[in-house]
Amino acid sequence: MRIYVAGPMTGYPDLNFPAFHAAAAALRAQGHHVENPAEINADPKAQWLDCMRMDIARLVTCDAVYLLPGWEKSRGAKVEHGLAVGLGFQIINPEG
Repeated sequence: MRIYVAGPMTGYPDLNFPAFHAAAAALRAQGHHVENPAEINADPKAQWLDCMRMDIARLVTCDAVYLLPGWEKSRGAKVEHGLAVGLGFQIINPEG
């Protein structure tokens, strides 16, 4: 399955990249293809809209979205979640 990792970045130490990388590694270990925004947008100085444009282009190639803790407080992750729901993707929320 192709899975996109969505979660908060702004306001987190290291832009929360460690959480994104850990989730991606765990999903890849299960045999999934993972689209990880922390890999797509490795430049911490990139503008938010530029990052979202690149991320959404990858998101729409996936079958599911994996939500990191705190996603519901993130403007970008809420956009990604809404798009995924609208497209009928599977939503994976390990927090329930």
